[in-house]
Amino acid sequence: MSAVPKTVRMPEDVLGPIEDECRRTGRDFSTVVNERLLESNKMRRIPGILFVDSPSGGRVARVAGTGLEVFEIVQAHRSVENSWQRLKESFHWLSDTQLRAALAYAEAYPEEIQQRIRRDEQWSPEAVWERYPFMSPKES
Repeated sequence: MSAVPKTVRMPEDVLGPIEDECRRTGRDFSTVVNERLLESNKMRRIPGILFVDSPSGGRVARVAGTGLEVFEIVQAHRSVENSWQRLKESFHWLSDTQLRAALAYAEAYPEEIQQRIRRDEQWSPEAVWERYPFMSPKES
């Protein structure tokens, strides 16, 4: 992807948090600003989606008002053979709007969601035990 240089005037209340993140993470200004702009564009395109820091690093798309990442709802939807009714039953505490936002996001950004699902599928008990040996069941 090519980048086009632009000059932007930023109010201090916008600039300050970006500079703080640059200092805290060691990332350059352009990277942080572009990430925030991309996330903002995605949130405007699909209302009901927000971005949060992931415990495993990076930022992930979540459904607003829940602790659920978009990929979790998409995985569940696929596991019930894309049945809307079964998805609603599986997440009975979520509104139709929240569920539709997750599915709309996955449709708009399929590669991002597929990549996250692939990463999740790599985890197995054995992979966890290898990375975190203290979690391995002890033999009697």
